[in-house]
Amino acid sequence: MEEVGLGVIGAGRIGKIHARNLKYLIPGAKLVAISDIVEEAAYQAARELDIPSVETDHGKLLERKDIRGIVICSSTDTHADIIEEAAEAGKHIFCEKPIALEIPRIEQALSVVEKAGVKLQVGFNRRFDPSFKKAKQLIESGEIGVPYVIRITSRDPAPPPIAYVKSSGGLFLDMMIHDFDMARFLIGDEISELMAVGDCLIDPAIGEAGDIDTAIVTLKFKNGVMGAIDNSRKTAYGYDQRIEVHGSKGTITVGNKTPTEVILHNESGIQGDVLLNFFIERYQDSYLAEMEEFVNCIMNDEEPSVGGFDGLISVRMGYAALESLQTKRFVTFEND
Repeated sequence: MEEVGLGVIGAGRIGKIHARNLKYLIPGAKLVAISDIVEEAAYQAARELDIPSVETDHGKLLERKDIRGIVICSSTDTHADIIEEAAEAGKHIFCEKPIALEIPRIEQALSVVEKAGVKLQVGFNRRFDPSFKKAKQLIESGEIGVPYVIRITSRDPAPPPIAYVKSSGGLFLDMMIHDFDMARFLIGDEISELMAVGDCLIDPAIGEAGDIDTAIVTLKFKNGVMGAIDNSRKTAYGYDQRIEVHGSKGTITVGNKTPTEVILHNESGIQGDVLLNFFIERYQDSYLAEMEEFVNCIMNDEEPSVGGFDGLISVRMGYAALESLQTKRFVTFEND
């Protein structure tokens, strides 16, 4: 079997997840190098995963002829620059979301990718979750008829550090961006308008940092489907991820995952496991599946199912939600 040489840029939490999957679980993938500006982080990941080459300068990975694809897991403010550098070096690109926090910067990076003719896959891993993927298939096959309403709930177990909040781009661009993409993915259409309400109900420090920690966004799709997304930075019971799509012939629900499926019924009530702790545990299957697609696209010269346009639209939706929050009105959405 042909092997695809790959390099990972960024040795943090998500970088190590992708590196581990590439190293041990994906046929045809050959992880040859990892890079991080923090030298010890890069060397620690290399020791843990037996990665043969380590660099503190990601540019060294782009110069290597044995690397065909780059997996970008560095800080958000570096994504667009590295995308452009990788494209100009002729490397195929997987990039964690978002591509950038500024729309013109995203458009510029996508222009460079298009000119270079390389592949770009954006890390909206939830599309690859087995349950969400099956929901998409059921909708497309007409099992629930004409969709009417989509509801998405995403609630984190605890707020992120304030230092992270300050550089994240805010709840709409950091957290709800996944739900914006999931709504588009499941309904298969673009939105025409949205309305956002939100506040800081959990941690006053988040408000002082200029962000919110609780929000609801109402969506109206061009095909008439209505949607509602609610986000919260804190729950008392784990990582809460649920979806419901209601249509003319039925309803699809996707519930939460728990460590086991055991439910105890007795005279005291009904008891089960608390939810999985956070996204690493909840979405481990989808992280593997999205990286399998990236490798297969390189091997078979195919285009990724989620690309630069999806990354651009999700950020545009985030800014539309922010505008709506500030103006307290519906915002018409342009996606061309």
